[in-house]
Amino acid sequence: MTCQEAIDVMGDALEGVLQPALRSGFEEHMAECQPCATYFEHLGLTRGALRHLRYGGTSPRRAELIEEFKRAFPRNRG
Repeated sequence: MTCQEAIDVMGDALEGVLQPALRSGFEEHMAECQPCATYFEHLGLTRGALRHLRYGGTSPRRAELIEEFKRAFPRNRG
């Protein structure tokens, strides 16, 4: 599986509905490709954080969630 193919099915993987025919290739790619594994992890965290936001409004915890995300995943400098 290529990086693009893996990215295309990450949503299904996060929701637990990845087609069985794709699962082994996806899991193998995640084990071998650190950039995709990191992206997948960040995607999962982002989706989880978004679930805590109120629909149509701003969460009172928005700033706190952003700072928590920044602390957990600082930008690579260099």
